[in-house]
Amino acid sequence: MSKTVSALSGACYAAGLVTVRDAGLRGMITLRGDLAAARVRDIAVQIGGVDFPQAGQAHVSDGRGLCWMSPDELLILTHYADAGVAVARISDALAGSHYLAANVSDARAVLRLEGAQLRDVLAKLTPADVSGQAFPPGQIRRSRLAQAAAAFWMLDDQTAEVVCFRSVAGYVYGVLKQAAAPGSQVGYF
Repeated sequence: MSKTVSALSGACYAAGLVTVRDAGLRGMITLRGDLAAARVRDIAVQIGGVDFPQAGQAHVSDGRGLCWMSPDELLILTHYADAGVAVARISDALAGSHYLAANVSDARAVLRLEGAQLRDVLAKLTPADVSGQAFPPGQIRRSRLAQAAAAFWMLDDQTAEVVCFRSVAGYVYGVLKQAAAPGSQVGYF
């Protein structure tokens, strides 16, 4: 039996303005449906282990959480080994409802950025406003980093997580490293 590995096999770049690291394996479930429905909210909160987010929010703690992705879509974060069972729990809880629950853990990668110049690094790569006023901790953005689709959220003022497709994880890691290169300070934020 093969061993499951993350997209970047634990890569870490700590020589720049911020540390860019592979966050490791993370259970990720796309849940689409009526986010106002009590059954959807209840099962999402049970699996995510956090409060239900409002539009544009990401509630993430200790690798688990709920990220608002669109008016009818959540990204549920859980432990990697629990994702398959979580999808089955969702199916049981929402039987008879119109919904979609898919384990996307192996199709996505998670990177973590840490450091005081985090906003400057992100601003080099995304058209999204990442100022402290527009993008405080707990907010999520679906945008792009250079030429790759990504979602990212601030855990606190110096820590962010990025989710991208596994197929472009090496590219996203590379552009984040380049944006964080020593001597590349912009000083905008």
